[in-house]
Amino acid sequence: MHHPYLSEEKKQQYLAHLATRAQAWPVPVEERTVDTSWGATFMRISGPVDAPPLVLLPGGGTTSLMWTPMVAGLAAKYRVYALDSVMDLGRSVRSRDAKNADDLCAWLAEVLQALGLGPEVRLMGMSHGGWLAANFATRFPERVKQLVLLAPAAWVEDLPTSLIFRMLLMFLPPRRYWMRRIYRATLPDLAATAQGPALIDAMTEDLALAFECYPLRELGKTVPPLKASDEALRSLRVPTLFVVGEHERIYDPATAFARLERVAPQVRRVLVRGAGHDLPWLKADEVNVRVLAFFDEPSTH
Repeated sequence: MHHPYLSEEKKQQYLAHLATRAQAWPVPVEERTVDTSWGATFMRISGPVDAPPLVLLPGGGTTSLMWTPMVAGLAAKYRVYALDSVMDLGRSVRSRDAKNADDLCAWLAEVLQALGLGPEVRLMGMSHGGWLAANFATRFPERVKQLVLLAPAAWVEDLPTSLIFRMLLMFLPPRRYWMRRIYRATLPDLAATAQGPALIDAMTEDLALAFECYPLRELGKTVPPLKASDEALRSLRVPTLFVVGEHERIYDPATAFARLERVAPQVRRVLVRGAGHDLPWLKADEVNVRVLAFFDEPSTH
């Protein structure tokens, strides 16, 4: 059965592409799929079997492979579970649609239960994954020991209309042209580096191939991230680290920091210099140092 791909041929083409990309995963890895009522959820697991668990949630339009630059540093101390979202790209296969944050949080709760992970889980998400991680920790604080949000999409500040418009352009031909332009505009610090153009070309190819292998109606089913209310921000009691690059383009970091200071001062805030929404690729080592230091702190809640 080739669901959710266009055909069996397209399924095999896309999975082969992911397998090629996965060769860059820098540490030993176990690939596992667990069943949930929302569908089969695929993950890559690295790190010592007896180490504390760390669950990673990818950004929108990406897979667990987005953590390739960071996983070695994290897996040195933690048992890392990098998920493919059941409502996005990758090797997870949904059996029903998630309509909102409650549904996605229910899915994640089932994944953690299937893995037998108790309340000692550390949770980290990037962009859309950060938004989901924050929502999960707000709803299930007893399930999360510590929380790291890397440039979480829309959780603190709304996404600009101009960004949403540019994202819609990716559905129009020539897709690779629009995708590459959007990546370069959104990730200017990465684009300016020597390795940046090649990385952006690889990201463009990853996403363009997904558009060729999935029906467009499937690609439009990702739950859009929404700004949290003051009450929701205020109620977050899980020890939380909010990390954002100084050149973030999906919202203004200063405005986001000001709102957190006003409404949720309990959230630790870190600004990374010389980066924007490209934190996992451009500043992997620095982000790992910040994250691991935060995890090392005593945590009570």
